[in-house]
Amino acid sequence: MFKELDQDNLAESIKNNDTVVVQYSATWCGNCRLMKPKFKKLASENEDIPFIMVDAEKYPESRKLANVDNLPTFATFVSGEFKNQVQTNKFESLKELVNEVTDN
Repeated sequence: MFKELDQDNLAESIKNNDTVVVQYSATWCGNCRLMKPKFKKLASENEDIPFIMVDAEKYPESRKLANVDNLPTFATFVSGEFKNQVQTNKFESLKELVNEVTDN
């Protein structure tokens, strides 16, 4: 399930779901735009897990949850806790991160 955050409430999604995958991005970030369709593709392959886009500049509280300091950053949360992150523009690195928290 793909969703774009429209308020600074990522913590709520993390609390309400066993597993969450997040893409932190910004409107000015070219690599973020390139990775978005790949992120959406993985979301469509894992419909039972929320894949959430977060504008890291608009939503600082959500950004803090994964200590994001570079974009794009992809992060996973399991059982309400931060699990792992990768800062990448490579699909394979993103897929490996997602595979850590899914059965794929």
